[in-house]
Amino acid sequence: MSRIPVIVAVSGPPTRPRGGRGSVDRHPAGANVRRPAAAAPSSRCRPWFPAALLGLLITVALLLTPWAPALAATEEAVLAGGCFWCLEHDLEELPGVLDVESGYSGGKQPNPTYQEVSAGGTGYQESVRVRFDNTKLRYEALLRAYWRNIDPFDGGGQFCDRGDSYRPVIFTTSATQAVEARNSLVAAARELGKPASSLKVSVRALTRFWPAEVYHQNYARRNGLRYRYYRWACRRDQRLDAVWGGQARRGERWRNASQATAPAAASAPATSAGSGSGSGAAAGSATPSPGGSAAANTRRAGPTPAARPSLGPSETGAALAPLNAAPAIAAAP
Repeated sequence: MSRIPVIVAVSGPPTRPRGGRGSVDRHPAGANVRRPAAAAPSSRCRPWFPAALLGLLITVALLLTPWAPALAATEEAVLAGGCFWCLEHDLEELPGVLDVESGYSGGKQPNPTYQEVSAGGTGYQESVRVRFDNTKLRYEALLRAYWRNIDPFDGGGQFCDRGDSYRPVIFTTSATQAVEARNSLVAAARELGKPASSLKVSVRALTRFWPAEVYHQNYARRNGLRYRYYRWACRRDQRLDAVWGGQARRGERWRNASQATAPAAASAPATSAGSGSGSGAAAGSATPSPGGSAAANTRRAGPTPAARPSLGPSETGAALAPLNAAPAIAAAP
């Protein structure tokens, strides 16, 4: 009987010699066949890459997210209410206000100067630009503080500062601000018990705000004595008390005339720091002298080289305690 060779197939993975680069199969005939090693997987297929990419994206998102609400919350308002030294100081302490800058708005001439604007004829008004966090301070509340720091019956200036450059204007930066500004005018008239037509505050779209000279910025803080004297001599607080009563220099919610703490004063504006009995009504009926008041002369004195002490009384909100006595300082020449 002849012998028939039997071939037994052994299943299982091919053996790989230690330290070799290729695999070795045992050929049925006994020949060793070396096959090339499989190519290393590409970096796109590595399991750690997608996880690392996802971690990077999450890290970037976390770093950027805190900034998004902060940028979205910042809003600007531009308001004119007579002396920008006073309005800057009245509004900068409101909770939510980031900064207040004095400047000029309303005219067309580029790069206006203080001398040009105060001389008149430029169309500019002294104004302030208020940057505030609208998640902490709403525009409506800012407007309430603005109204109660001005004389709304005076369209020819404010207090002892006379002329077009000192008249009160709300400059709006959007359609929403324009609507809220007009609504605030109606609310202010209701609180004062007067028709809206009797209020002389204009609502206009802002074209551009030009920052004032450096020596005008933060004037109340840097030149406290001069500022206090000017404010007292101009009878600003006396007139505010006469117009707004207990709501003067405050930002509380609007009240109607029956809820007001004091009756509204007559609509005659305060035009000078001239002589009188000391009441707001007396100040309102005064006539400015041709040469201007001592306060007006102080107002136009220009830059002060040396810094002055800061204001004495502390302030909360938009309120500023009335100054009942003049500081011991002479008017600037």
